[in-house]
Amino acid sequence: MLNFFKKKPADFFSDEEKKIIVAAIQQAELNTSGELRVYIENHCSYVNATDRAENIFEQLNMFNTEQRNAVLIYVALKDKQLAIYGDKGIHEKVGTDFWNKEVKLILQFFNKQNYAEGIAEVAKQIGDALKQHFPYNKHTDINELPDDIVFGR
Repeated sequence: MLNFFKKKPADFFSDEEKKIIVAAIQQAELNTSGELRVYIENHCSYVNATDRAENIFEQLNMFNTEQRNAVLIYVALKDKQLAIYGDKGIHEKVGTDFWNKEVKLILQFFNKQNYAEGIAEVAKQIGDALKQHFPYNKHTDINELPDDIVFGR
């Protein structure tokens, strides 16, 4: 049996799975000014995955969105940790219960080893929340952050 957790983060997902995740990010951002990124690494260098997600959020300059409505899905594969970190603008709209619900949802997929599908489904749910609170305006909205998956070590 192949052990996926021995792979580098970028090799963990097949090309098709990467396409599924990127398509989910793009779909999530389609009708909102909000931004969504996914960061995957093997090990969480912090005790708390949320603290690490906040650090990555800052490193990726995700605080620089005009409406402070960016969201990061953070996954540490080998350490089996994850966090979803939303900037101030979206967090004030959806609250902690929303993020906790999304973490529980992604864990349901991860527990069945459906990693790409879990990330894609949560991206869709986050996109729905962003759309509700930060609808797209074709005259003013631009894609403020890249849609690619970021792979750490």
